[in-house]
Order: sequence, then C-alpha cells, then structure tokens
Amino acid sequence: MTTVSVPAGWPATEEEARAVQDELRARVLLEPGPPVGAGHVTGVDVAYDDERDVVAAAAVVLDAASLEVVAEATAVGRISFPYVPGLLAFREIPTVLAALDALPYEPGLVVCDGYGLAHPRRFGLASHLGVLTGLPTIGVAKNPFVFTHADPDAPRGSASPLLAGDEEVGRALRTRADVKPVFVSVGHRVTLDDACAHTLALTPRFRLPETTRRADSLCRRALQEATIRH
Repeated sequence: MTTVSVPAGWPATEEEARAVQDELRARVLLEPGPPVGAGHVTGVDVAYDDERDVVAAAAVVLDAASLEVVAEATAVGRISFPYVPGLLAFREIPTVLAALDALPYEPGLVVCDGYGLAHPRRFGLASHLGVLTGLPTIGVAKNPFVFTHADPDAPRGSASPLLAGDEEVGRALRTRADVKPVFVSVGHRVTLDDACAHTLALTPRFRLPETTRRADSLCRRALQEATIRH
C-alpha cells in the first residue's frame, strides 16, 4: 500500500478547483478507444473515512477477455479537498494516481465509478483522470446525477440518452434485463459507443462492471486497514 501526501500546489478553494477544470477540460479527446475484450482493463474506486481524514484508493487490473484479476494496488492518504458537489475528483485523484502508479502493468482502459462528461461542468473524475494520465477512461455511475433520461427498454443492452437539455452527455445502459440501468459517459480518448460496448463486456453477470465491483471491495479493505493503523 502506498501512502500519499497532498501534492504541492493542489487547489485549496472552489475557485482554484474550477479554474483547473476549465483549463483541463479543453484537453479531453473523443476518439476510438481500445478494442473491446483485448488487453487490460482497470477499475479504480475510493473509500473515505471523513472523521479520520483518510481516503483509500484501489486500482484492479483485469484481463479484458477473461475478466480475471492480473494485478491490484492500493494507496491511502489525507483527503485533499473539502466535500463540494461537482468537485469530488479533487478529493480522490492524488490517491487514485498513486494506486495506478503502483501497478506492475499498463492499465489499458480505466473504468471509474462515477462520471466523465456526464458532469455539470463536463469534467468529472473519469475525464480529469484521463487528461492527467493520457489513458483512455470511461465513467460508469450508479445514478444519473443531475441529468434526465427515458427509461431504456427492458432487455440487456438497451440504452437511452442521458441529457442535459438537448445535449447527450452519456447513456442510461441496461446491463441486466429488467434491472435499473447504469449511467455511462466518456472520460477521455473513447467514444460513447465504445464506452457502452466496454461496459456491456464488463457486466456478464451483474449490474455493475467487474472492474468496479473488484475495486470497490479492495478500497474498502484498504480503508479498514488504514483506519485500524490510525
């Protein structure tokens, strides 16, 4: 487990954080991503203990074809930014970057438990992480945040646009028949069609991607271990 300190010059105020978002958002690329089912795909997730001011991040690398775990890494650190809706990435990114850096393999596509362009400022964690690392990234969230959508048809693979007014910022995607959809958005260096195809490939049995399920479990364990030591 890697221990992380808050980076020098990290934004300390909402104004500073929004300025960083504005600067980095222009660097987001929409382009064909890696092939579905090839190479590696990596899930990242975080868990917090606000009382102890601790955040734990996990990165879990899966073989994209078999969905078997091939590597994992964790990092813990101090929470690096106050809780502000729309700016959560600033609480999470230093530890997520440390966990990714500790992996013995290239992560390939990175799947975040959260948002990319489906974000009020069009720059959620998946986009922020993608721009900083240069990796292809997508966001797969459990709820639609502030956006509207029609209910997708019942069969697995059905989708409907996630809308900000008339703008499609993501898709509500049915990964299990007759089960609540997940909410997929582009992070960086992927198209929305690619992001949905990857999400379906990562959900052969459950509503949430295997990447998210594995990373969620690992970061919770890492947080528990870290808070015991504190």
